[in-house]
Amino acid sequence: MGLNALDLALIAIYLLGITLFGIHFRSADRSLKSYFLADRNIPWWAISLSIVSAETSTLTVISIPGLAYDRDFGFLQIVLGYLMARVIICIIFIPQYFRGEFYTAYQLIDRRFGARLHRFTAGLFLATRAAAEGVRVWAISIVVGIALTSIFAHFGITPETRDILSVAMITLLTLVYTFEGGMSAVVWTDVVQMTIYVAGTVIGFFTILHLVPGGWSAVDQIAGGAGKFRIFDFSFSPSNSYSFWAGVIGGTFLTTSTHGTDQLMVQRLLAAKNESQAKLALLSSGVFIFIQFGLFLLVGASLFVFYKLVPPLTAFTSSDRIFPTFIVDRMPHVISGILIAAILAAAMSNLSAALNSLSSTTVVDFYLRLRPQATEQRRVAISRFATVFWGIVLFGLALLSRHGGRVVEIGLTIISVAYGSLLGVFLLGILTRRATENGAIAGMACGLAINLYLWLGADHFASWAGFRIAYTWLVAIGTVVTFLVGYSVSALTSPSLERARA
Repeated sequence: MGLNALDLALIAIYLLGITLFGIHFRSADRSLKSYFLADRNIPWWAISLSIVSAETSTLTVISIPGLAYDRDFGFLQIVLGYLMARVIICIIFIPQYFRGEFYTAYQLIDRRFGARLHRFTAGLFLATRAAAEGVRVWAISIVVGIALTSIFAHFGITPETRDILSVAMITLLTLVYTFEGGMSAVVWTDVVQMTIYVAGTVIGFFTILHLVPGGWSAVDQIAGGAGKFRIFDFSFSPSNSYSFWAGVIGGTFLTTSTHGTDQLMVQRLLAAKNESQAKLALLSSGVFIFIQFGLFLLVGASLFVFYKLVPPLTAFTSSDRIFPTFIVDRMPHVISGILIAAILAAAMSNLSAALNSLSSTTVVDFYLRLRPQATEQRRVAISRFATVFWGIVLFGLALLSRHGGRVVEIGLTIISVAYGSLLGVFLLGILTRRATENGAIAGMACGLAINLYLWLGADHFASWAGFRIAYTWLVAIGTVVTFLVGYSVSALTSPSLERARA
C-alpha cells in the first residue's frame, strides 16, 4: 500500500516541529552548567522520561518486536536486571556524584585515582558510545528506506544513496536543536518524543489487533500456543542470551554500567535539582521501561500471528524489517504516518542524548584539562563545535554499520564489551580504599582484553571450550575480572593503605 501524501506530510510536520521546539530552548545564559546540565533545574519526572527516551532508539522500536516475532518474551528477563541495577545505582553511585560539582561521570575517577585513569575511562566512553550509536543511527535508514521506497525509486535514487540521505536528514535535524538548545532542548524534546513514540506504538498495537482475523482472541490462542508469551527460561547455558540467569545477572551488570558510569545517562542524573530527585527519576524510569518493553514485545507477538494468518508475499530478510514493513504496507493511512514519525522520534531522542554526552565529555574531561583558564564563552563555543564534530562522526559510523545482524544485539554487544571494565574501575574506586591508579589501569586493561577476545575471538573460544559466551554475560565478566585484577595488583604493588587515595 505504501505511504500517501498525508502520511508524508505528517512526518514532515513532526520533523520540522520538533526541530523548532528544540531550538526554542536556546538560552541567553552562555555557561557550561546551562548548556550541559540545564542549570540543574529539570523536574524529576522529566528526567525520568528522558532516561527512558535515551534508552530507546529506532534500534529498540524495530528490533524488540522482531525478538518476540522470532522467539518469545524472554527479553523481559533482561529488563528485570535493569530494575535491580537502578536500586544499586541509587545506593552506590548517585550519592558519590552529588558530593562534588561534577559535569561528567569521569570526574569522579579523577578525584579518586588521578588524571591518567580519568583520561582512559573518558576516552573509552567516547570510543564505545560513538561505535554503539553508529549502529543505532544506522537503524534510521531501515525505517526511512522502507517508508520512502516508492519515492526514492521514482527519482531513480539507488539504495546506497537512499541510506546516506536517510541518515543525513535525521542527523542534521537533531544536530540543529542539540547544538542550539543544549541539555534543556535534549530533555524536553525527549519528553515530547517519548510521548509520541509510546502513543504511536499503542495506536499501532490496537490497529494490528483490528487487522488480525479474530483479534486478541486469535493472538492469545496462536501466540500462546507457539510459546510467544513465555518469559522465564531457567536453563543454564553460557551461550543463551535470554535465560533467567543471563538476563537478571547480565541485565543488572549492564544497566549498572550504562546508567552508573556512562555519561549519556549520568548527565541526566546530574541535571536533577538534588540527590533525592535524581534517585526518584531513576527508579521511576524503571517502571516506565518495563511497561514500554512489554508493549514492544506484544507488538511482535501480534505481528507473528498476523503473518501466520496472512503470509507475506516475500520472506523477510531480517526481523528488524518486520514492524516497519507492516506499518508501511498494512497500516491505514494517517496511522502509518504517525507510526513512522514515532519511530523517528525515538531515533532523534537517542541521537540528541548521544551528541550532548559525547560533547560534554570531550570538553570537560579533555579540553578543560588542557585549557583550564578558558573563558565561559569560549567553553560554550567549543562545546557547540564538539557537538557538530560528533554529529559528523556518528553519521560516518552509521554508514559503516550497514553490514551486520540484528541491530539491537550488535549495539548491546559493543556496549557490553567495554562497559564491564568501566564498571569494574568505578567499583574499585567507590567500594575500596586500597585500589591504586596503576592497579585499576591493569585491571581495566585485563577486563577489556578478555571481553574483546570473547567477542572478536568467539569462534576460537567456542572451538576450545565447546560453547560461546552470550553478549549478556560480557559486562559481568569484564567487571569481575577488572575488579579482581585491579585489587590484586594494587595490593601487591602498594600494600600500604596510606598510598591509596582517600
